[in-house]
Amino acid sequence: MKKVILIFLWASFCSFSLRAQISESDTTKWQSKTSISANWQTGNVEYWALRAKWEMCYRPTPAWAFKTQNAYLYQEFFKIKADEDLSTRNFVYWKPDARVYPFLMFFASSNYRREINQRFLAGAGATYRFFRHGKVALSLAYEETIFSQNTYNEPQYNNSFQINTWRATLWLYAKHALKGGKIVLHYEAFAQPSVEQTNNFRAQAEAGIDFFLSKQLSFITNFIYTYESIVTERDKTQDTILTVGFSHHFKK
Repeated sequence: MKKVILIFLWASFCSFSLRAQISESDTTKWQSKTSISANWQTGNVEYWALRAKWEMCYRPTPAWAFKTQNAYLYQEFFKIKADEDLSTRNFVYWKPDARVYPFLMFFASSNYRREINQRFLAGAGATYRFFRHGKVALSLAYEETIFSQNTYNEPQYNNSFQINTWRATLWLYAKHALKGGKIVLHYEAFAQPSVEQTNNFRAQAEAGIDFFLSKQLSFITNFIYTYESIVTERDKTQDTILTVGFSHHFKK
């Protein structure tokens, strides 16, 4: 069954054409990027993992842009589920061609291993473009997180399944092209301190390399580090993941 899934995924994303990284400042009306990586092992160790990411940006007029970023991660060991994470990040931008431009955002996610049933975050901010492929953003948003259990590493949150807070976000993104664009390095990082709870802090950093095999296909490798200061009592505050796979882009 897993062989069939892998073949289906390969056929699906190979129908697109590769062009460029997703950017709300691009004047192109439609952009899309699909990235897929998978690992399947049997024998002494039975392991199955799938990570997929889909991004799309739609710019109906020069003044407005809408972008969505969606990710899915699934892992199991010996047919026992270890991870199942789903997230969506959505933005509405006003005049993204400007050096500084505002945006609205809405995030939603769930995390099986961290015992997060659902997390919602909504707010507003502004992005500063300090060079063509480098941006920094600052935002303020209200966050609601619902856990599946109510005992945490910080006792002050015990006996409550829900933790709500106002959260600031500092976000940084940059990419660099090498070898005439055949190799692309990209970096993304954000820090999200609570403005109400001093011990409530979250951060993530991601670095990746795209090796362009052709105009239609690239081989990718990504390293992701995440940190959450408030976790359920059985969880660790830090996670890392290294993935390899393929990526396709669509631009029209």
